[in-house]
Amino acid sequence: MAAGGGTEFLVDAALYLGATAVAVPLFRKLKLGTILGYLGAGVLLGPSALNLLYNGDGVFAIAELGVVLFLFVIGLELSLSRLWSLRHTIFGLGLMQLLVTGTAIGWVIDYIDVLSTGPAYIVGFGLACSSTAFALSLLEERHELNTPHGTKAFSVLLLQDVAVIPLFAAIPFVATQGDNAADGLPIDWQAIGLAAGAIAAIVFLSHFVLDRVLRLVAISGSREAFTAAALLIVAVTALIVDAAGLSMALGAFLAGVLLAESTFRHQIESDIEPFRELLLGLFFIGVGMQLDLAVLRNAWVVVLFGAAALIVFKAAVIFVLARILKSATPTALKTAAVLSQGGEFGFVVFSLSVGEGLLTSADATMFSAIVTLSMMATPLIMMAVSKLEHNPSGAAIPVTDMEDHGSVLIVGFGRMGQLVNQVLRSSNVKTICIDNSPRRIEVASRFGNKVYFGNGTDVHLLFQAGALDVDAIVFTLNAKEKLKPVVQAVRERCPKVRILARVYDRLHEIEMMDVKADFVVREMYESSMALAGETLAGLGFSEQLIADIMAEYRERDRDRLLAQKAEGIYAKKDVLSKPFEAVEQELS
Repeated sequence: MAAGGGTEFLVDAALYLGATAVAVPLFRKLKLGTILGYLGAGVLLGPSALNLLYNGDGVFAIAELGVVLFLFVIGLELSLSRLWSLRHTIFGLGLMQLLVTGTAIGWVIDYIDVLSTGPAYIVGFGLACSSTAFALSLLEERHELNTPHGTKAFSVLLLQDVAVIPLFAAIPFVATQGDNAADGLPIDWQAIGLAAGAIAAIVFLSHFVLDRVLRLVAISGSREAFTAAALLIVAVTALIVDAAGLSMALGAFLAGVLLAESTFRHQIESDIEPFRELLLGLFFIGVGMQLDLAVLRNAWVVVLFGAAALIVFKAAVIFVLARILKSATPTALKTAAVLSQGGEFGFVVFSLSVGEGLLTSADATMFSAIVTLSMMATPLIMMAVSKLEHNPSGAAIPVTDMEDHGSVLIVGFGRMGQLVNQVLRSSNVKTICIDNSPRRIEVASRFGNKVYFGNGTDVHLLFQAGALDVDAIVFTLNAKEKLKPVVQAVRERCPKVRILARVYDRLHEIEMMDVKADFVVREMYESSMALAGETLAGLGFSEQLIADIMAEYRERDRDRLLAQKAEGIYAKKDVLSKPFEAVEQELS
């Protein structure tokens, strides 16, 4: 479409948002998944169909930030110890899959004389890489990221993200050496040094700088500033690794892993989530736009056969290797299915190869069409594989330490929250604590308490912190007006979780009856009862009489609360001032 003034950006944004609003719900209703919806919208809006976007190339460039944010959030959900536990899968299944698949595809392309030897193996390894964004998003959408096959797929993808560095470096070397390139690839010590320096810089920033910066921003109390700081962290780490020739997504992932133990982890994840979802959707629309329908029309047999062959061969290799490495058959099958497509690194390999003269533009377009079709087929393949299995999602395994996934979520770490936490922890109950005061969190850490920074009235943050997985949630917030809506939202999403809450006063307790919390207590109620009991004891009342008085008062108070809820605040206003039956019996 021709440009038409200064409104091009708004037109593109409107088309993108409109396509998202229509295609995603439609495909979800058809049970085809949101990713296929984004891809379909991209094909429709793209240059080979309606060609409605002014700046299609810019869409894909901006959308890459969505992949970066996605990998950063994945990193936040992993600890270093958890990542270390995956090392055998990363360097076992991951490395073997890449070497076997890349070598075999390269040999086939060379054997059938589509390309000469050097370019054939470059393309082969480009096609061997699966789509990190596509596969992980698909697993997340299906709630399978933390299953055995999800963990194996993640490990393979992580290895591929690292392996593209020497692959990119090999392209200009192959271009200059031709088919003799395989005789010896040079070791680029400068590139290795830059990569090591970039990783060291990210480690230094994560350990010694980022937490302090986030704490200063959090103390300011500005939600917008904290969101900006979180996005800045992602941007800076991505730029550092990009300058060293590494994948931006890999750098963001590393920063996320190093911040996984941070007290600000859940708030960062909550703030980034909306940007991540929109930009990742834009990325998939960009992938759909890459499909050249003209190539599909003119060479549909080659493209369809190539996509089918790629899917079948990659799936077969991954399945066999996973079984050799002792994976269960269902796990191996689903790992193979989710990694059977080509990936976004393939687009980069083809583009660089054209620039170095290894591929013609027509060849690159053909291979890109094969990759795009393979990506579009993956959700359908996953659906088919799931139907073959009685347990589609597999047995979930935790992705973080049990310390971070306890059985009770305590929202608010003031005086009451601290006492509740102390009792629960001393009873061997695991807890996750959230508070919005950086100073309180810092003091708590000095006494050995791990408290995460976050706004406890942000429902999305509570779900990020584990509200869907815990046995109980205790709200001790000093936020009278915001407690009811957040409890109501949590109750709707977590009907089986026990919810306990501190309320401000009697009127607040009556108001909270509508949201069906399992237990509420007025903040001054129990301390007042304790003072009254001790006062009576000092006046000579027996322990049994005091217990009877307290029990009768509680019963009267509860009856009056129910009456006030039904009839108004003045209902049974004299019931609490009547003499206690226990006292009258004692006197008589």
